[in-house]
Amino acid sequence: MLDEERVSYASRLHRDPRETYRSVDVASRTGGASPHQLIAILYEDLLRELRLGALAIDEGDHAAKNARLTKAIALLFALESGLDFDKGASVAEALSRFYRGCRDAVMRASIEANAALVRDVVANVGEIADSWKAIGRS
Repeated sequence: MLDEERVSYASRLHRDPRETYRSVDVASRTGGASPHQLIAILYEDLLRELRLGALAIDEGDHAAKNARLTKAIALLFALESGLDFDKGASVAEALSRFYRGCRDAVMRASIEANAALVRDVVANVGEIADSWKAIGRS
């Protein structure tokens, strides 16, 4: 790295410590992870965002609700984009429908400020995430 690049990098780190922490956290969690582990991380992040979104609805925090549920929808898109329709067409199609249904439910829950609906999605995603973890242990 050139001195100029180091200064620029250091000043970016200093400017927004929260973003620096997030970058380091993501790098430490995903660095060296297998594709299976990366999907597990996406599920963990999705469940966290959904739970925090439901809590934000309960607390009437519209900004937090929007931020959390928007991230959850993005994570659902990320999970769907990783499906391999060539290797496992029937499973991939079923998961694609599942993720679309979850996105629809999250959007409806956001519009209606319906924490119970978000928690239903948490329960359903949790089952898939648990199955995914079990596959990784076998």
